[in-house]
Amino acid sequence: MPMRRSLIITLIVIQALSIAAQRNEIYNNRIASLQVVAGDDWLSPPVINLNSSDAINISFDDLTHEYHRYAYSIQHCEADWTPSNGIFSSEFIEGFADGNTIDDLEESMNTNVLFTHYTLHIPNERCRIKMSGNYKITVYDENNCNEQIFTVCFMVFESQVNISMNVSTNTDIDINNSHQQVSMELGYGSLNVTDYSNQIKTVVTQNGRWDNAVINAKPQYVLPNGLRWDHNRTLIFDAGNEYRKFEMLDVNHTTMGLENVHWDGKEYHAIVWPDEPRHNYVYDEDANGAFYIRNSNNVENDRISDYLSVHFLLKSPQVNGNVYLNGVWTNDLFLPKYEMKYDDINQCYNGIVQLKQGYYSYQYLIMKSDGTTAPLPSEGSYYQTENKYQALIYYKGIGERTDRLVGYKQVQLK
Repeated sequence: MPMRRSLIITLIVIQALSIAAQRNEIYNNRIASLQVVAGDDWLSPPVINLNSSDAINISFDDLTHEYHRYAYSIQHCEADWTPSNGIFSSEFIEGFADGNTIDDLEESMNTNVLFTHYTLHIPNERCRIKMSGNYKITVYDENNCNEQIFTVCFMVFESQVNISMNVSTNTDIDINNSHQQVSMELGYGSLNVTDYSNQIKTVVTQNGRWDNAVINAKPQYVLPNGLRWDHNRTLIFDAGNEYRKFEMLDVNHTTMGLENVHWDGKEYHAIVWPDEPRHNYVYDEDANGAFYIRNSNNVENDRISDYLSVHFLLKSPQVNGNVYLNGVWTNDLFLPKYEMKYDDINQCYNGIVQLKQGYYSYQYLIMKSDGTTAPLPSEGSYYQTENKYQALIYYKGIGERTDRLVGYKQVQLK
């Protein structure tokens, strides 16, 4: 029995490490408000077209006014996010893959929490991506023995295949109840596919999340020039509920979703209205976990927006598993600082997170003992929820040495 328990724990750890490899990771507590977006679209995952003028925009705060000489390296990755060791950097990048410094920075002004804001754009005058696929950027401090500060992930695709995609609430589990099911058809186009199981890899995500991503679902139909996934139980997702949201635009006044904003003599606090159980579906326009830094004047948002300690309260019976805040701003990671603690006396979950002024959308998820996540029962799971789904199609041709991202599609349940 001890050996079996040890094996189960090991498998969970391996699964967690595999999933974490596909997310942004911060290694230094000075770093906050890390954001990676495609162009100016803060609502969508960081995916750009290789043949477009779109850029990947990366921004973050260092919570000091000290100068740090931050540099970065760019790594092409396989479909499973392991490094593409079979190719040279000159094959995927024009310019330099390492040693480039981040020179766009500005110190905060008139804020209680001091910080320095950094911005990086890819491509830039020093480097340009020239191959599709998964990419990781690692930022390190040249003034501190090249200490790794954080890693971010993004994707670059080329439109080489045809993807049709549909989301239905009529699933193989239930009909118009608590799930949504994705169906998909892939056309190879001009790609030479002789062994799809080794040459084609697929990923389907819900709202850009990797914790519940479906990787390499087996297709029901192998067509002369493509694949089809229809009534595939692997592609059934919990529908969940619309994300909750709030705005912190002013440190002296409450704004949307806030019960109270106050100063305690040392720092600002924002009290989010208690989150009540949601026993029925009620439509509410949301941002599916995304966030946007801004203040009430919408002026110099990155520089003069301050940090507040944000207090969350979820009214819910205690559940089996750990409860976490989840959104793009948590980097889809389940860390102690995002965990909600249960209050037995008041029968609710509480959490405090330091966040910069702006708009935030979020949800609560349970992390089960097997490493999987699910919506809380008190939050509900309703078929009407307007989730977005993304399909990523990877291809490695005969004789090729790495996976390319040859197709990307996003659809929304309507």
